[in-house]
Amino acid sequence: MNLTELLKPTKFLDSDSESVKTFALNATKNAKTDIEKAIRLYYAVRDSIRYDPYKFYLNKENFTASNTLNSGSSYCIPKAILLAAAARAVGIPAQLGFSDVKNHLSTQKLLDLMETDVFIWHGYTVLYLDGKWVKATPAFNIEMCERFNVKPLEFDGISDSFMHPFNQQDQQHMEYLTDHGSFADLPYETLIDAIKKTYPKFCTMLAQQQLRKDYNFNQEVITTN
Repeated sequence: MNLTELLKPTKFLDSDSESVKTFALNATKNAKTDIEKAIRLYYAVRDSIRYDPYKFYLNKENFTASNTLNSGSSYCIPKAILLAAAARAVGIPAQLGFSDVKNHLSTQKLLDLMETDVFIWHGYTVLYLDGKWVKATPAFNIEMCERFNVKPLEFDGISDSFMHPFNQQDQQHMEYLTDHGSFADLPYETLIDAIKKTYPKFCTMLAQQQLRKDYNFNQEVITTN
């Protein structure tokens, strides 16, 4: 695909929105190279947007980069979208990548709700830096990593950055199962269809608005540990 196309705003990667542009410019102030800009954007998204798998809705607006900024917390896919949109806002071509993963260190309450330990369409960002595509996963903020005893995932702008396979106690953390490839924008319909088929109980609770009332991921992590 032409790199020019991967610099343009889209419905979900709304890199032309004022909030995303401001966020990106503030994060990359005085950065001189694309790699330096990408590193700063990665840590800004990773740590300023709190990871919360219950901040999960199926409506399109929930997936836009600007909405994630306004929310202040979300899960892997919207955070990957925000990083990609912020990168495009400062002239770095960006795509979205997706994989199915097996999560060995989730909370039991979340696993019971999902009825599986497989997290489908786990999202990350793919950035074009120094002539090559580099993967970055800004999902888990550092405070959550510390609470969950998970090694925070770092990014140097040169090497692919996936979830670490082990936590601080060398217990298995994440196992990658299926690579869905890279996309210029969120494949919304495909994603939603997969979620509804894979997590019927989760979607039922979502429709009944029970997630807000009965689930608090940060508290579950504290209780688990």
